Formats: sequence, structure tokens, C-alpha cells
Amino acid sequence: MVTPRKLTLIGTGYVGLVSGTCFAEKGFMVTCVDLNTPKFKALKDQGIIPIHEPGLEELVKKNVAAGRLTFTTQYDEAIPDADVVFIAVGTPQDEDGSADLSHVEAAARQIAPHLKGYTLIVNKSTVPVGTGAHVEALIRAANPAAQLDVASNPEFLREGEAIEDFMQPDRIVAGVETDAARQMMAGLYKPFTDAGYPLFITNRASSELIKYAANAFLATKITFINELIALCEATGADVLAVSKGMGMDARIAPRFLNPGPGYGGSCFPKDTNALAKTARDHGLTLRLVEETIATNHAIKLAMAAKIEQAMGGSVKGKIIGVLGLAFKANTDDMRDASALTILPELMTKGATIQAFDPAAMGQAKQLMPGLTYADSVTAALKGADAVVIMTEWNEFRALNWQQLRPLMKGNMLIDLRNLVDPASAREFDYTGLGRIVQGD
Repeated sequence: MVTPRKLTLIGTGYVGLVSGTCFAEKGFMVTCVDLNTPKFKALKDQGIIPIHEPGLEELVKKNVAAGRLTFTTQYDEAIPDADVVFIAVGTPQDEDGSADLSHVEAAARQIAPHLKGYTLIVNKSTVPVGTGAHVEALIRAANPAAQLDVASNPEFLREGEAIEDFMQPDRIVAGVETDAARQMMAGLYKPFTDAGYPLFITNRASSELIKYAANAFLATKITFINELIALCEATGADVLAVSKGMGMDARIAPRFLNPGPGYGGSCFPKDTNALAKTARDHGLTLRLVEETIATNHAIKLAMAAKIEQAMGGSVKGKIIGVLGLAFKANTDDMRDASALTILPELMTKGATIQAFDPAAMGQAKQLMPGLTYADSVTAALKGADAVVIMTEWNEFRALNWQQLRPLMKGNMLIDLRNLVDPASAREFDYTGLGRIVQGD
């Protein structure tokens, strides 16, 4: 086992900043490198965190003050002395569903000339099978004398719970091709394995595929319970009871069985599409994954129709107050959020949307300029014919619906997260997802 001391993270987006900060918290000397953008300059000079992630700002400030976490735009400052260099840049979805590796490739080429001594390059970006070999070839072509290995180390961070996920992982996955890389990865994660968290080391291709396979499976699990919503409503079953009964089976487990308006975010949509594209590139069809992708989109459209139906079959000329825009609570991430499908669909039918989200308003305004954005729950509901709960923010659970009702013109409450106890909102005509409401 070789214990590294100095780490460099290329990229200070969600994965890079969380990973770098948490490694610093574990005692490593960490340097984060990024382009000289306004967001990175604000992070480097003023400590302004560019993402919404609970607990991250405090952890960054703590480790910067301790001298374990630094930021730079200069590769020649960050690479030569590093024992391990992580590539943690974005891999956005291309038009054909594949992962765009241009940022990964650029990082590899910029790393290459500054390598000194043996260095382990670690892909922490979510990348398709074969990317590790591709990155290694790029670096060796640019610097044939370099002593290096390239490993895979996928992240499994949930937005809103990323620090807990990093510091207390279900498992750590690493893919290596040499014993030197294996020893370095074992040393890197020794603080975690000493605390009892499992490190699973396999070959590089398997590690790369594990990330996609895990997210595709979870996306399928979400889609499965969401598809049961309509069946529960047609048969008189309660989807919450069905979900609970399923989740009590240890083989299934309850997580990711909460019914809702479809999955979104930075991982599930991109990773399911990339996995399906990888299979097609190899002359294969992953039918279950392809169907999950199509069904998830259909569920989002069905939610727009559900709102329309609950409002008497038409939303034309109606004002709808929307609570929540982000794809899930505790994040400002709007990537593939259900709101991006549902709300424009309602607007094309003639609805006016008054929306509020505790964190995602800035991103939402760029993506949906046609909405009216309110600065509070009460402003979003003022004069509305209906209120729709789109995101499961905890602060929406605690709302006093009796006090809010007089603000509205109508009395429709459409709960796309089953967040509200209907008994606490008796002043409203309540519509949830596949649930039995007492007294109906």
C-alpha cells in the first residue's frame, strides 16, 4: 500500500468541489484547478460556493483556513507535486445520447506536460467504458516519458446529501490495471477503509460500467413505482401502501420507491442515455433501459395532463401557483427537472405560472423565462386558481394551508410529491398521486 499525500482535482463543479473538500477534511493536501471563470474566481478569492449543497460552504472555509485546500487556475502549480490527479470535469450529454468527453480530453492534454515522477490519474467524471484507456493513450502520446497509471473511481453522490455520501459511503469503487495503481488507490482510501467503509477494486472497464449500471437500475426503480400510480388510481389501491409493502422486502428496499413526477437531475437522465448509447455502439439493445427512458418522459407528460384534468379539463386562462422547480429538494439543480417538461406544457395550454423555489430560481429563470417568479410561497399562491407541489422541499411540508387558502382564488391543491397530509388541507380540493384520501 502506498499512501499519497498531495491530491489535485481538475474541475470544481459538483463532483470536483465536494470530493476535493472532503479529501481535505480527511487530512490530504488538496489543490483544485479550474478555468478562470467568474464563478471560480469568486470561489478562489471570496469563498463563494458556486453550487447549493448543504454543509459544503462551512467545510470549504474550514479546510481553506487550515491550509489543506487551495485553488488555482495554473496546471504548472498543481500537477508536478501531486501524487494523485483526479479528472472531475463535466461530461454533458451529446445530441446522440452519448457522453461528451471533450472536457475530459482537454484535461488529459493539459495534465500531460506537467507530470513529474509516478502519478496516478483518476477519472472521477462519469464516463463510458473505455475512457480510461483513451485518457491514458492521450497522456502518453503528449508525454511519452511520463510515469503514470490511469484508474477509474466513479462517484455516487446524491445532490443535497453529497458530503454524507462521500464521508460515509455505501462502497468505494475503483478500477485499475496495474498493481501500482491498486496500491495507490488502497492508500488513498485508507482513512475510509480504516473506518469500516468497503473499497471494491476491480478492473477499469468494470468500474466504469458499474456507475452507469447503478444509476440506470435506480432510474428503473423510480420509473417502476411511478408507472404504478395510474394503476393504483384505476383499481383503488394506494401507491404509498404499495411502495411501503414492496420496500419492506429486503431484496427490494424502500429507497427510490417514492412516487413522483419523474426522475431528473445531472445523473439519471444522462447516464441512462449514455448506457443505452454504449450498448447500441456495440450492436446491442438494452430494452429495459430504453423503455425506462421513454416511460419517464411519458410520466412527465402525464403529470401535465393530470393537472389539467384536476382543474376541470382545461387550464386556459387559469393561474397556477407552483411550489418547487428543482428536480429534487436540497439542490438548485434544474437539469432535466420535471418542471421543465410539465410547466411549458401547461403554458402552451393557456395557463399562467407563478412559481417559487427556495434555491433554483436563478437557473429556472434562464431555462423558463415565460414563468412569473415569486419571491415567496405566499406570492406564488396569490390569486391562483390552483397550487401544484412540484418539489419535496421540507419547508413545504410545514405550510399552514388554512392560512394560505384565503390568498387564492381557487381551492385546488395538486400534490405531485404526496407531501401534504390531506387532513391538514381540508379547505382544498386535494389531488395526490395514486393515494386513497380519507373521506373520498
